[in-house]
Amino acid sequence: MEEDFLIEMGYPGLTARLKRLSDLFVYQTKEFYKEHNLDIEPNWHMIFLILKKHNQLTVMEISELLHLSHPAIVKLINKMKKKGYIDSVKDKNDYRKYQLTLSKKAKERLPVLEAYWSAGEQALEELLEGNRKLLEQLSIVEKNIEDSDFKTRMEQLLNK
Repeated sequence: MEEDFLIEMGYPGLTARLKRLSDLFVYQTKEFYKEHNLDIEPNWHMIFLILKKHNQLTVMEISELLHLSHPAIVKLINKMKKKGYIDSVKDKNDYRKYQLTLSKKAKERLPVLEAYWSAGEQALEELLEGNRKLLEQLSIVEKNIEDSDFKTRMEQLLNK
């Protein structure tokens, strides 16, 4: 492998390496979908799957289950609605909320999409050589950030 300054940096290069990998996966997945004439985006698959599992959720519930911001979920949902993959109905108990479900189009396309997602999952497993250590380490980092976030840790270390 060529010289890679981000690897050389060690811990300080971690966030840039994670971003680089994320960008690579997103870009290549977009290209894959485009080549296969799929009118979806890479980050939609989590919304498809969570609505398949729960059948009906609000934006806030999706946000909480995925640990992603409310605005990020709204942005995804709006794009999916425009493509006809999400149906929304005002909540009967709280008219400020909308119950979201997969549309008929989404349910019809789901078996095909799941085949593509399965190929992606297998490709990731190959890239990781079947080793789940990276997933375990990410869980540890996420738990530690939940206990005390990165900013707080930096502040504490700076003020020692």
